[in-house]
Amino acid sequence: MTSREKIRRAISHQSGPVAVDFGSTAVTGIHASVVAALRRYFGLADTPVKVHEPYQMLGLVEDDLLDAMGADATGIIARNTMFGFPNENWREWETPWGQTVLVPENFRTRPAPGGGLHIFPEGDISAGPSGLMPAGGYFFDAVIRQEPINEDALDPADNCEEFTDFSDADIAHWRREIARAAAGPRAVVAAVGGTALGDIALVPAPFMKKPRGVRDVTEWYVSLMERRDYVRAVFEHESTVALRNLERFAALAGDAVDVVYLCGTDFGTQQSQFCSPATFDELYAPYYKRINDWIHARTKWKTFKHTCGAVVPLIPGLIEAGFDILNPVQCSAKDMDPRRLKNEFGRDVVFWGGGVNTQETLPFGTPAQVYDEVLERLRIFAPGGGFVFNTIHNIQARTPVENIAAMLDAIRDHNKAGG
Repeated sequence: MTSREKIRRAISHQSGPVAVDFGSTAVTGIHASVVAALRRYFGLADTPVKVHEPYQMLGLVEDDLLDAMGADATGIIARNTMFGFPNENWREWETPWGQTVLVPENFRTRPAPGGGLHIFPEGDISAGPSGLMPAGGYFFDAVIRQEPINEDALDPADNCEEFTDFSDADIAHWRREIARAAAGPRAVVAAVGGTALGDIALVPAPFMKKPRGVRDVTEWYVSLMERRDYVRAVFEHESTVALRNLERFAALAGDAVDVVYLCGTDFGTQQSQFCSPATFDELYAPYYKRINDWIHARTKWKTFKHTCGAVVPLIPGLIEAGFDILNPVQCSAKDMDPRRLKNEFGRDVVFWGGGVNTQETLPFGTPAQVYDEVLERLRIFAPGGGFVFNTIHNIQARTPVENIAAMLDAIRDHNKAGG
């Protein structure tokens, strides 16, 4: 069975060997430092890792490492990074932790007051920083650049500046990436962009030089209660542009794409939700359903929704809105017991993740503890299909490579035993 067949069986809720993803999206990836450690562990060429997602400092998982890890999916991502510059013209850069990596030409940093590093939108140092890597940190946080809010002058168009039609350069990028990914043996996961309604990582617009509108995290959550017409107007514009872009993308991709990553908006905390089911149904669901319905009516793609946290009360709404896949399946959050998730929702949604706790077990446990937890999750989630193995969100810096090896051993042993 090929990797593409394994993924397609899993997302169609058919039994078979457990499919695996490491690195197909910006929420199923591996920190650049760990990618380098894994390359050394598997005896692969010791070349600098490409940091394709500088916001989280994720490293590109090349085909040779995908082979070594037994991964079954490959990803295609948008042309520009979270900081608004394209992944092109790679050059060497030394990280604060002493690793030489490859970064795009316009990845430009400067020391920040008090330590750490600033990074700049579109690589334009004169524009002021839009990201900060704190001293001792391993990734960037957005720098909030909220202009004073005048309620009488708020214009939803200001929060819509980033939602634009694909350029000729974007189309050329998609054409190259689709051809590359489709030529390989793995299932193809595409992140088209422009469909993440209210993603709090994107609201501050680290990719823009002078973002306008509501760009403060707290103010955006206030807007869900106090400025609902404003939020609806933003979502209406965003989804309209998204459908135009999806139509152009679908004309290029056809059946070469298996899964489309639509949205990384988080709805959960460790203990609760950022909004009620009623707010979700009113503000988000109509636009999600519009996008999902368009995709399902015109393509064979399955749609992928990322949300961290304790989201059990919202899962029925996500299913009703048309999402096929839920990630990262944060089993450590309140009420996110894996058995309950599988029993209540396993027939209606694919769990893409949930394989091991990346907050505790994978980085801080022993290899034996990692092995046991992974094997238990496989025994819960895998029967009957509807499961693609991934960790709970990205594998973070300083995660012991021996623990990752134990994780891979558990997957291999589970598949050898026939599930």
